Amino acid sequence: MGRWEPNARGRLEEAALALFTERGFEQVTVAEIAGRAGLTERTFYRHFADKREVLFPDANPLVIGFEKALEEAPASAAPMSTVGVVLDAVAAFFEGRHDYSRRRHAVVAANAELRERESIKLSTLAESLAEGLRQRGVAEPAASLAAESGVAVFKVAHAQWLAQSEPRDLGELMREALAELRDVTGAG
Repeated sequence: MGRWEPNARGRLEEAALALFTERGFEQVTVAEIAGRAGLTERTFYRHFADKREVLFPDANPLVIGFEKALEEAPASAAPMSTVGVVLDAVAAFFEGRHDYSRRRHAVVAANAELRERESIKLSTLAESLAEGLRQRGVAEPAASLAAESGVAVFKVAHAQWLAQSEPRDLGELMREALAELRDVTGAG
């Protein structure tokens, strides 16, 4: 077994996603994931608490990038402009990840428990964004409205991006969705 080869976490993630895609999330065991990756179950548990964590890691780079972009947005930016800066950072995270994202989405969409977990993660992102906006001095309900709108823009653009076999730039799709939101709300 190549248990000391580099990138154990990445190999486990790829093995899990391949097995989930082939057989469905519920039909795959941790032992099978570790075996497919050429690693031990013990190595799996060093990286993940359970098999759901492969799809929803606690130390999610998307969340970390999201929070960093919020911190780095210009202090003088209006709430929705700040949301736009954050969405651009989110788009950058997804560069080169279209195939992985499509496969992950298919696995999540096929399982009610995973869909619920995805909804919770998106709700957590919205609350994190709202809190960041409040810390920047944005009052309620504007902070929550801007944050929830930003997550809605992400969801709509991300769904469009996933549906495309030859994807357009996700950042462009999100900017278009944000412009549509402004149009439908009369915000210009």
